[in-house]
Amino acid sequence: MKVTALNQKHKDLGAKMVPFAGYEMPVQYAGVNQEHFAVREKVGVFDVSHMGQFFLKGEKATDLLQYLLTNDVTKVAVGQAQYNAMPNEKGGIVDDLIIYKISDDEWMAVVNASNIEKDWDWMNKHNTFGVELTNKSDEMSLLAIQGPKAIEAMQSLTAINLSEIPFYHFAIGTFAGIDNVIISATGYTGSGGFEIYFANEQANEMWDKVMEAGKPFEIEPCGLASRDTLRLEKGYCLYGNDINDETTPYEAGLGWVTKLDTNFISSDILKAQKEAGVEKKLVGFKMIERGIPRHDYKVVDDHENTIGIVTSGTQSPMLKQGIGLAYVHTDFAKVGTSIRIQIRDKNILAEVVKTPFV
Repeated sequence: MKVTALNQKHKDLGAKMVPFAGYEMPVQYAGVNQEHFAVREKVGVFDVSHMGQFFLKGEKATDLLQYLLTNDVTKVAVGQAQYNAMPNEKGGIVDDLIIYKISDDEWMAVVNASNIEKDWDWMNKHNTFGVELTNKSDEMSLLAIQGPKAIEAMQSLTAINLSEIPFYHFAIGTFAGIDNVIISATGYTGSGGFEIYFANEQANEMWDKVMEAGKPFEIEPCGLASRDTLRLEKGYCLYGNDINDETTPYEAGLGWVTKLDTNFISSDILKAQKEAGVEKKLVGFKMIERGIPRHDYKVVDDHENTIGIVTSGTQSPMLKQGIGLAYVHTDFAKVGTSIRIQIRDKNILAEVVKTPFV
């Protein structure tokens, strides 16, 4: 099993470690709820160095990305990031990822840890554009410093004005005395903050300085469990749960990042699907009766007919009730529709709601 450069730090802090996407990762430290509220109200830091980083260089790098991805890559300015789906030949999703435009002929793509090998092979297979691809996943570390106090807590570590980096933009500069750090106003929590990319060799020094700067703001180290409850409260998709090789962007509610006129792989299939309409849709739901929904629980109607499946579910720390995402037949996808989640042979009442939940 792989480890991140901060593996020993997590163990020294008493983190509970679990296998995740081929890595030994911290699932929690003080506890899910404490970490969750630290991020919603103050600031928390996640080691997400298991994520993959690919660099694409060359005058046709933009052309390659435009062919590989659903969004309109030509709209991205230098210093800007963009969320994307990468479709396969059938319109399913190879991965969801964020791309960063470093210069007119250089990009960084950040991919899910579980998909690094698959994505790398896919990008190379379709690289008929002569673009130079470099996989730096094993050389780079990534910290997500998230929460409403993140800017204030971290400003002492850099001369770059963090409050001036707009959402989904980034700067490259000195951070905590370390040069060439990518400081990105992105995250997977919906509470604001940054993600910082740097070399593995600097990981321990970076962690210590971030924790030290965050101490007056009651910074908490956070694990994968709170990362999941935080993203689910915002209705963000998790690859492998809510989206996969079989689900299309339109079924997953990712039509907003699907620009059909850019002629990406399978854009014709997705165009036909958009015109015909989808048969199932990813929806958010809240439990009306008591119960915690979980991945793969059945969704049924009042007559016990199966109408869908739960892809993600949890007890929301903020709402103190069960919430989840599920694929349901389009007839049941409208906000306000009553559905039932099969929990231990009981059909528990829930309602389709608009996301984000909080």
